[in-house]
Amino acid sequence: MSPLAHIVALPVRAYRLLFSPWVGHGCRYQPTCSAYALEALERHGAIKGTWLAMRRVGRCHPLGNHGYDPVPGADAEWDAEHRN
Repeated sequence: MSPLAHIVALPVRAYRLLFSPWVGHGCRYQPTCSAYALEALERHGAIKGTWLAMRRVGRCHPLGNHGYDPVPGADAEWDAEHRN
């Protein structure tokens, strides 16, 4: 992850630490929006990762879709290198 992406990820990490336990786990998508944002920042950097995360949060509403929605650009090689 680039240094700028690390900085952009700080509010997402703060949300996951401070607010996520209180909000609940009724997410419409898998992975959750915060996990999606962190993965998008890691894969695509600060600018494109932020754009992808904002689009995802914008789709997360009662009239939106639901289900599995991975970060675009996933490939087997990247997944094999970064899988936990």
